[in-house]
Amino acid sequence: MTTLILDLELARRIELAEARSAVEAAGMLRQVRPESGAAVESIAGGFAVYCGANSPITQAVGLGLNGAVSEEEFAKLEAFYKSRKEPVRVETCPLAEASLIEQFGKRSYRVTEFSNVMARPIPQNDSVTNWPPPAPGITIERAGREQIDLWTLTVAQGFSENAPVPQELFEVMKRFAQTPGAECYLARMEGKVAGGGTLAVRDGVAGLFGASTLPEFRKRAVQTALLYARLARAAEAGCEIAACIALPGSVSQRNITRQGFQTLYTRVKFERAWE
Repeated sequence: MTTLILDLELARRIELAEARSAVEAAGMLRQVRPESGAAVESIAGGFAVYCGANSPITQAVGLGLNGAVSEEEFAKLEAFYKSRKEPVRVETCPLAEASLIEQFGKRSYRVTEFSNVMARPIPQNDSVTNWPPPAPGITIERAGREQIDLWTLTVAQGFSENAPVPQELFEVMKRFAQTPGAECYLARMEGKVAGGGTLAVRDGVAGLFGASTLPEFRKRAVQTALLYARLARAAEAGCEIAACIALPGSVSQRNITRQGFQTLYTRVKFERAWE
């Protein structure tokens, strides 16, 4: 299989594909719940997104990949979040302009997270027949509109373990699932819902996000089946690249690597809280 070669164009393509998913989720949330305060602002070649306090989508993505970041642009970023009493969180690609990193240093930002951007090419002659079938007892289905609540609750519970799912998380994930270009998939084990995952198709990039398995069904090849189904669908949709995010050294990273994904680069989350 061809190895992807990282350059600025590829990094920008992947980062902006993810950013647009967040932008559309904020737009959906603003439509159905104006009181949420969901908002988006274009800044420094990327986007600052707000979907509520401490939401996983409330962060800036794609900054510094389209030229130098000025003092004015960075001040605009900080004003966007400070006006909402929310810390500034910026997912930063290592190919971003050095001027962005300089701005973090000047303002005493701290590093709060590392995440690996994993990717693999999708051969144009790929199809569902090229991927192994699910393990016995597992079936994969695309969730219809009437199943969005079931999908959202399943994936949110997979992330929350046995704790109750916060309403805010449920709401944001549901809006993400309803954005244009997003497809949601449910996995069942012997007919019982076991997990779910999302495929977001943008600019030839298949974003594999929002995947989780309910605790009682883990280590039974549920995520592998979901991954194969989404890759087959991505090939059918004409995508050239599949991308996903994994914590360095995690079980997810090891599983994804076995399916031909490579660590393309490691992102750093810079954060500043307001006093």
